[in-house]
Amino acid sequence: MPGTFSVPFQQVLDRITLHLPPYLRKMEPVHGRVTFEFAPFTGHEKEPVKPQSYYDDPQLDYVPESENQAEHRIRTVARNVLDDLYQQARQQWKDAAYVAELRRVVRDAPARWRAYEREAKALEAAYAYLRTAEAGREWPAAVSRLVDAQDRTRAAAARFDERAVDIAAAQDRHLYAGLGHGQALAEAGYPEAKDWYIGDGFGGYFRDGLTAKVDSLIEEQEQHLAKVRGLSGPAH
Repeated sequence: MPGTFSVPFQQVLDRITLHLPPYLRKMEPVHGRVTFEFAPFTGHEKEPVKPQSYYDDPQLDYVPESENQAEHRIRTVARNVLDDLYQQARQQWKDAAYVAELRRVVRDAPARWRAYEREAKALEAAYAYLRTAEAGREWPAAVSRLVDAQDRTRAAAARFDERAVDIAAAQDRHLYAGLGHGQALAEAGYPEAKDWYIGDGFGGYFRDGLTAKVDSLIEEQEQHLAKVRGLSGPAH
C-alpha cells in the first residue's frame, strides 16, 4: 500500500465496508497505513479469508490507470487495505490456533516430564556413585542399581514421548505461526515447557525424542563401563 493515501480514507471505507469481518473491532488510518484491532481469536474459528463478496464486487474490479485514474487509485487502495486486514487477521488466528492445539495435546506432559527428571537425577547419581571408592567394594550391586536406574529413566522418557509426539506434530502443523515453540507453549499455560526435550515431528514423522536421547546416554555409560572393565581386569 502506498506510504500516503492518494484518496480520502472515507472513500476507501465506503468501498470496503460491505466486506469487513464481524471480528473487526477497530480500524483507522495512521501515517498512510491502516491499523486494525480484532476481537481475540480462540483458534477454533475457521481461518479468516476474504469473503466471496470481495471477489464479486464490481466496484473493486481492476481498472487501468490509463482508463480512469481516480477509480484506479481508490480501488487499488481499497484492495490493499482489505488484503492487509485479512492477512493480519489470518496471522493472529494462526497463533491462536497453535495455542489452542497445544492446550489440547499437552495433557499430562508436565507430570510426565517431572517424573522423567526425577528418574534422570537418580540415574545421574547412580552413575556418579560408580566413581567412588565405596562402589568398588560392592561393584556388582552398584552396577545393578545403575541398570535399574537406566531402565526407569528410559521408561519415563518413553512415557513423556507419548505426549511429545503430539506436541511435535502440532509444532510442525503450525510452523508458519508467528509464535515460536516456547512462546506458544507458554501462552498455552506451560511456561516450564522451555526445559522440555521435544523431538522433531517434521512431515508427520517423530524422531530424535527423549527416548533416543536417553538411549544415547545409556550407550555412553555402558561403553565407559566396558572400558573400565577392560582396563581394570587381571594383568596377564
